[in-house]
Amino acid sequence: MLLHGGSGSWTHWVNNVLDLSQDREVWALDMPGFGDSALPSQVKDADDLVPYVAHILSETFQQIAVDIVGFSFGGMTAGLMAAHYPHLASTLVLVGVPGLGLMVENLPMRGMLDSMTDAQRRAVHRHNLNAMMLANTECVTEDIIDLQMINVDRDRMRRRRIARTDVLAKVQTQWQCPVHGIWGAQDALYVNTLSRVPEVLHTLATFQVIPNAGHWVQFENPSAFRTALQKTL
Repeated sequence: MLLHGGSGSWTHWVNNVLDLSQDREVWALDMPGFGDSALPSQVKDADDLVPYVAHILSETFQQIAVDIVGFSFGGMTAGLMAAHYPHLASTLVLVGVPGLGLMVENLPMRGMLDSMTDAQRRAVHRHNLNAMMLANTECVTEDIIDLQMINVDRDRMRRRRIARTDVLAKVQTQWQCPVHGIWGAQDALYVNTLSRVPEVLHTLATFQVIPNAGHWVQFENPSAFRTALQKTL
């Protein structure tokens, strides 16, 4: 099961699903509140989302534990779920997750204005993708900007609050399955703090850093990501 990041959808795995499905059955979920999935009432953040994702997994796989790979917000959600519903996860792979108390204070992100033209909006998305998601500017193509615009427009869970806390680090002692970490070496969320991830997540079985990749590591370097993932599963 692949869980996407914030303001995303299953398409955060667009460079991975066919490749990974050569070896195993792959499910890529639009989590509730994102993509084509509706937002449940009273859900405002990852902690509220946990019982809904647990229900999806429980109903889909008839209580059988599965390997869960969670990117960013999806990884934080998966980690919280694995703490409260440990019987649903056989292996947990955290990819560039927040919730460790290590994220940079501020990213140079730009906001949208109602008065902006389409070209101006695209320029903002291009800037934000370069600032947060991707290390290599050549990866920010017009198609990726299209994808980002569609995903952001369908984000129904705005003003998420707990990513900058250490909420995930606090629950790690409740995990009962092997847990692994995969990060991009140039993850913009972890400038100067990436080396501290295994110190804070001291229960990790392995911690792999992929070169030439930013936060959206599985998109930017899919081949290296697949190799890293195969070592954990």
